[in-house]
Amino acid sequence: MSADTEPTAAAERPKTAENRAQQSDDAAQPYGLPGKPLARGPFLFGLVGGLGVLTAIAIAQMVVKSLSTIILVVVAMFLAVGLNPAVEALQRRGLARRGAISIVFAGVIVAFALFGLAVVPPVSQQLTEFVAAVPGYVTELGRNPTLHQLDADYQILAQLKTFVTTTLGPSLATGIMGAGLVVLNGVYTTVTLLVLMLYFLGSLNTIKGYLLQLVPASRRERTRAISEQILTGIGGYVAGNVLISVIAGVLAWVFLSVAGVQYALALALVVALTDLIPLVGATLGAVLVTGVAFLQSVPAGIACAIFFLVYQQVENYFIYPRVMKRSVDVTPAVTVIAALFGGALLGIVGALLAIPVAAAISLIIREIVVPRQERA
Repeated sequence: MSADTEPTAAAERPKTAENRAQQSDDAAQPYGLPGKPLARGPFLFGLVGGLGVLTAIAIAQMVVKSLSTIILVVVAMFLAVGLNPAVEALQRRGLARRGAISIVFAGVIVAFALFGLAVVPPVSQQLTEFVAAVPGYVTELGRNPTLHQLDADYQILAQLKTFVTTTLGPSLATGIMGAGLVVLNGVYTTVTLLVLMLYFLGSLNTIKGYLLQLVPASRRERTRAISEQILTGIGGYVAGNVLISVIAGVLAWVFLSVAGVQYALALALVVALTDLIPLVGATLGAVLVTGVAFLQSVPAGIACAIFFLVYQQVENYFIYPRVMKRSVDVTPAVTVIAALFGGALLGIVGALLAIPVAAAISLIIREIVVPRQERA
């Protein structure tokens, strides 16, 4: 090999290495090298800002339009967390989780069925009796001499007939169709809620494990302990609230049966259902049942008023504190304020969710915020 070829070979070796690096870059970036970044001028800043505002508006509109679905999912998760302690109690007795979930879910279905069987027949019977009594009312009106005189002077019956055929009839038809749609919507919502609750209850441990993976490993154990305590508090609140409602319903049923009030079981279920609503639920149920009792007889109405007045004092000062003292560690003032804010934001659902949410926030402040302030 000559001396002239040696520098040439030496010059080609770096070129070969450079070519290999270029080939590897081309393989890593098959579409070529990225261009220079855009200049950060006022136009680009305004464009990005405008797109951000439009994106925020679009997200807000999506949240507003799907608010009912979001509430349904949150309520289903809330009920699943509330029923989880019952499932775990059955698991401690040797049952598999799937079997425990089946038993608890079957109990929920039976409760819904019993409520429907207790409420629907009295309502249907009352409507049937009213429809059967309408011809008698019409006959009595037709025999009334005062009505005959008014009809002769002002043609009341003819105007009433015209009103019924032209205005009342179509309005009733529209109202019946609307009521039917409301009933169908309620049935659909109930079935959807039960199905979501079943799925959440079955995959609750998986959901908790997935969410914990999003937490840094150094804080995962502490986060797990705090979240378990929050979920235990929510479950205890739901179980305690249901227990208080059952006590109210059973005592109301016993009293109404002894007092001879008609449809005692249906009215007791109304008391139990309204007692689930914080603050005003017990009073609302008492007023409804007392009003129905007054329609039957004045002594029965007075007896119901006295009974509910005494029972609410017992529930507020003895039953509720004993049942809830181990589930939600929240002062009464915070409980009332949370229920008021929750009711103002989301109605009855917000009032139900507000108390355990307040308990969770109180726990987070006590376990995380306060220790940081003490160290500072």
